Amino acid sequence: MNKRQTSLLIFKLSICLFFLITTSKLQAQEKPNVVYILVDDLGYGDIGCYGATKVKTPNIDTLASEGKIFTDAHSASAVCTPSRYALMTGQYPLRGNNGEGIWGPAAVTSELLINPEQLTIADVFKNSGYVTAALGKWHLGFGVGENLWKVPLRPGPNDLGFDYYYGLPVVNSAPPYVYVENDRVVGSDPNDPLVYVGRGKDKEVTPITPIPPEASQRTPNMFKGAVEAHKLYNDYTVGEVLAGKAVDWIIEKTNNNKKDPFFLYLATTHIHHPFTPGTNFQGKSDAELYGDFIQELDWMVGQVTSTLEKQGVADNTLIIFTSDNGAMLNLGGRNAVKAGHKINGDLLGFKFGVWEGGHRVPFIAKWPGKIEAGTVSDQLICNVDMLATFMALTGQNTKSLENSDSVNVLPALLGDPKKPVRDELVLAAHKPSHLSLRKGKWMYIPAQGSGGFGGSKPEHHAWGGAPAVAFVGGKNSDIENGKIKADAPKAQLYNLEEDKYQTTNVYKKYPNIVKEMEAVLDTYRHKN
Repeated sequence: MNKRQTSLLIFKLSICLFFLITTSKLQAQEKPNVVYILVDDLGYGDIGCYGATKVKTPNIDTLASEGKIFTDAHSASAVCTPSRYALMTGQYPLRGNNGEGIWGPAAVTSELLINPEQLTIADVFKNSGYVTAALGKWHLGFGVGENLWKVPLRPGPNDLGFDYYYGLPVVNSAPPYVYVENDRVVGSDPNDPLVYVGRGKDKEVTPITPIPPEASQRTPNMFKGAVEAHKLYNDYTVGEVLAGKAVDWIIEKTNNNKKDPFFLYLATTHIHHPFTPGTNFQGKSDAELYGDFIQELDWMVGQVTSTLEKQGVADNTLIIFTSDNGAMLNLGGRNAVKAGHKINGDLLGFKFGVWEGGHRVPFIAKWPGKIEAGTVSDQLICNVDMLATFMALTGQNTKSLENSDSVNVLPALLGDPKKPVRDELVLAAHKPSHLSLRKGKWMYIPAQGSGGFGGSKPEHHAWGGAPAVAFVGGKNSDIENGKIKADAPKAQLYNLEEDKYQTTNVYKKYPNIVKEMEAVLDTYRHKN
């Protein structure tokens, strides 16, 4: 080969290499980054774009104006832990715990409730070349068997597809009041380990941040030791810490020409009780501490969205903002209601219960150029659908899913399908007796009441059911003077197309519909 031929070959190889690199970059750019913001206990009426007037949520409202609002989006459960199980696995929580179901919040000593062999939403992204992180509230347990908090805390988030985890291992109302990074307690000291001692050991446990009664309930600490680790956790700075972690992680993943797409799962503790807004947000809303906490949440969202803009990746990022369940009528919620704020809008019911207020949640999706700005969808969707949806988003075959309850709702995100993307949905309350079925316009509840909290007196932390409906001035044909009527039907049926707020139980009017719904629901119930 002469010199000219050699030069020509090198030139051709250079051209080929250029096109390979360019094509590779284009392919990488075609995969959108995904930021999934899961808020805790945010109700259907808690933000401006869903009708709130006593709080200001400009950053969340901007997401809505630049994206799409869903009016019929749900969490698979009205309870935090089972709702998160559904999101992560694409399975109804009734299938967890070896078929016995996951119905309540994970205990402080709970093992990891998801089998590391199960496919998770993080796995879906990892399988498509994404870098992944989970920040914030976990509340799905650690380890195998009883978790006595011995390090390393494995299996945990790092065994479910997340490259990185930083956050609260349980929730801001339950110990341990420390941060966990990957599988270690932040600020831990081998000479002063975190030791679980259980309830009623107030003289032994490590002190935590003082908070006033109006902040609502917080479980006393159940751990001794780890003094420095406890000092790093301050109830009033959690929002600042988690927002800062999200900002830093996004910057790290988008600097230095790093081309891998990313998936960020940001699970805030806002607006779960206790309501402990940072100093800059205290007294700034018209809905007491509850509203102040919402406005700090809005600031957190703004920190994330502005960072995406500054890093030049906003145009190729799908942002989803939603809640793990409906709002809770605790002391903070009741004070907000007294101030004129409708925490679940005009929906019936609250967190833990299967009435709409317990699980119909805000859901906003933004993806510039892909999701039409300022649009509204009445499609029925659920957080359990994210697994199949993210598979479709990343070009994976959803037909490969086995034993999945997840439905690909990407067409509803990106367009306006004329047919329902999902016709049937199983919804769970705290009580298994109230496992319920949504089918088209019908909502069937096979028992009386909501199946949730039952508090009704000033000293009760958690209000729910008929007394709570009366407290907020709600109306339901089965309820009179804050109690279920003696002659109320034994179960409930609502036509949500005509009666979104569940004012009228038509159980007795449509026996054939009831029979059909009961037969379908029975196929989901646990069989011994």
